[in-house]
Amino acid sequence: MKKIYFDHQATTPIHPEVLTLMTDLQKEVFGNPQSLHSFGYQAKKLLEEARSQLANLLNVEPNEIYFTSSGAESNNWALKGVAFANADKGRHIIVSKIEHPSILQSAKRLEKLGFEISYLKVDKYGVIDLDELKKIIKKETILISIMHANYEVGTIEPIKEIAHIAKENNILFHSDGVAVAGQLPIDLKELGCDLYTISSHTFYGPKGVALLFIKKGTKIQPLIEGGIQENNRRAGTENLIGIIGMAKAYEIAVKELVSRTEKLKRLRDRLINELPKKIENIYLTGHPQNRLPNHASFCVEYIEGEAMLLFLDDQGIAVASGSACASKSLKASHVLLAMGIPPVLAQGSIIFTLGIENTDEDIDYLLEVFPPIVKRLREISPLHPNR
Repeated sequence: MKKIYFDHQATTPIHPEVLTLMTDLQKEVFGNPQSLHSFGYQAKKLLEEARSQLANLLNVEPNEIYFTSSGAESNNWALKGVAFANADKGRHIIVSKIEHPSILQSAKRLEKLGFEISYLKVDKYGVIDLDELKKIIKKETILISIMHANYEVGTIEPIKEIAHIAKENNILFHSDGVAVAGQLPIDLKELGCDLYTISSHTFYGPKGVALLFIKKGTKIQPLIEGGIQENNRRAGTENLIGIIGMAKAYEIAVKELVSRTEKLKRLRDRLINELPKKIENIYLTGHPQNRLPNHASFCVEYIEGEAMLLFLDDQGIAVASGSACASKSLKASHVLLAMGIPPVLAQGSIIFTLGIENTDEDIDYLLEVFPPIVKRLREISPLHPNR
């Protein structure tokens, strides 16, 4: 059976060059970067080279890059670390309603600890309202956290404008860039963020390694304590080989960004333009133009996303319905509900995120097998008006 992977927002296959590099290093380098002998020195040198490499690619200083185990950890650290370190200034934080669960759950935890959280609304495309943001800022506001682009609908947020508003009001600004890394250029000085999250697994690097950019001078408390690693801010023996793999994967992603983007946009636009011609009552979610180059997401009326996902999997096609971290939940997507999509329609969420290995033949195959699946599911759906 033909096997096609259209779920690159959940994770990506590791790049062959990255795999080769990591495999070779795994055989040769095993020292702890904190050890005071030649094995440790070798490991420390490679660790700092990877840090400098990533810092250069993101246009920041090496001492502003902190390695973590995942985007979720980086997001937790950004919210909780800033909240605890700046509570004497204020206890008000602003996030959007469509953030990743690692942001929203951190916000809820902080609420239980006495912090006030404002949840910023979005429009029908998933874009935040800058005027509303300005209105809900208080003198006690210490942090704004808005994702760079949404995992589920692909919409890109006005990050520079948000950063400008935050700076004008002397408020720290964090952005979750996991969905963006490898898809769009990232110049952190130009964007103006104080904190920014990236995870290796979304740009053909290894899983289990990520980073949090923390601008010099930002007050933040450690989330994981008990060691001197990461300038005393994040305890735990560094995932050295994973970090080196991440740096290599991002170097390749930046180098190939233009060619990747051109290809992915063309394939994405084929899906956006051709699926509605083959399937009735299918609706694009997210912004029609201002979206990630590899992202096409829809709501299909009268059927459930989970059913479409399973039927497509039977045909060898891997897709998503809702964010990867919430895919096992039967609840309607919090992102789609926040965008004003009715719960019954939101249940029909289907997400295609394309990758560098995908081809026109893959799109052709999806366009061939998906419409009959939708037809079959509608025939047995209790939601269909003809039932």
